[in-house]
Amino acid sequence: MMLVALATLSLLGADTLRVGTGETYTRIADAVRAAIPGQVVVVGAGRWREPTVTIDRPLTLLGRPGAILDGEGQRSLLIVTADDVTVAGLTFQHTGTSQVDERAAIRVRDAAGCRVHGNTIVDAQFAIYLETTRGCEVRDNVVRGPAARQMSAGNGIHAWKSERTVVTGNRVTGHRDGIYFEFVTGGRVARNTSEQSARYGMHFMFSNDCAYEGNTFQDNGNGVAVMYSQRVTMRGNTFARSQGSAAYGLLLKDINDSEITDNHFLANSVGLYLEDAGRNIVQGNTFRENGWALRSLASAQDNRYERNTFELNAFDVTTNSRQAVSTFRGNYWDRYRGYDLDRNGVGDVPHLPVRLFSLVVEQSPASALLLRSILVDLMDLAERAFPALTASDIRDDAPLLVRPSPSPRAP
Repeated sequence: MMLVALATLSLLGADTLRVGTGETYTRIADAVRAAIPGQVVVVGAGRWREPTVTIDRPLTLLGRPGAILDGEGQRSLLIVTADDVTVAGLTFQHTGTSQVDERAAIRVRDAAGCRVHGNTIVDAQFAIYLETTRGCEVRDNVVRGPAARQMSAGNGIHAWKSERTVVTGNRVTGHRDGIYFEFVTGGRVARNTSEQSARYGMHFMFSNDCAYEGNTFQDNGNGVAVMYSQRVTMRGNTFARSQGSAAYGLLLKDINDSEITDNHFLANSVGLYLEDAGRNIVQGNTFRENGWALRSLASAQDNRYERNTFELNAFDVTTNSRQAVSTFRGNYWDRYRGYDLDRNGVGDVPHLPVRLFSLVVEQSPASALLLRSILVDLMDLAERAFPALTASDIRDDAPLLVRPSPSPRAP
């Protein structure tokens, strides 16, 4: 964040308007109204309490270290309605919560080419809200929501009906949804950390041709939900420690023709959940120490699972269908008990990843308490001896004997 502010400070010169004690302007709104397009408004250190500031012309609003805009729990702080506006280096805090209007620390509306860089936002209902924007970038911000009242909070970074939105390098904590995309096309979410969200680390709906890469979603109510979208790339992300009776690392619902590659699913109740999802490629992912690594409903069809690693999960794959409606091939399974006589690294007999006991748990969840019992070991043994007992036709005809190496495309 400091590097962003310093880089912007280097632009200061004659076209700079200064706000502060002893400066020409003692209110931010007055300096903004006086600025001509392209000028820089520099806000000095101090706690600035004034009505919501509106930027209606292209300019840069830059905060010196210690510059704080305080809403005193009563109002939104900054509204941007012009193209080519940069907001950098400021601290925004205390919008308060309203059931009438969606208060935001920074709201960008009907604008293009705006940049929100290197700010700190504390205790805001919505931190950064992009509404019908084009080509805007949200980068290197620190967002800390009102964790003590998470369910009444809004979202950390919220984008609605926008195009080419870029969200990179942010750290978002303690909101309802850490990052929210709805009706966004051509967006990119990269290298962010979203944690301790009440609902989702990221919520992604009706948003086509987007990518999110290299993000960490951890300790959220649920990791990420991707719904009603097409052609989405999900690569190199970590989904960790989303735990609860209905929690998952990544939910795919009504999503088609997408790629889920080189991600890590670690210690979630459910790692990856698919419903009404088709023609997706799930490749090169690691599923480790999850309750259910992969839950795929019968409505999730024609998906391909290749070169994934399944290890130390309670259940690797569960489904409500006996039919193999998707393809598994060339995955590594730590439960595989086959052999490799020709030593080519591929098992000579298929692996059946759906355990009979998983069907019992689906019908009677309380039976999961028996997972480590000798009874379950006997069921697994009987299943290997009598394949007709297997709960599903899902099989991997080319199981790997060693863990596959990561794809060179991973970030």
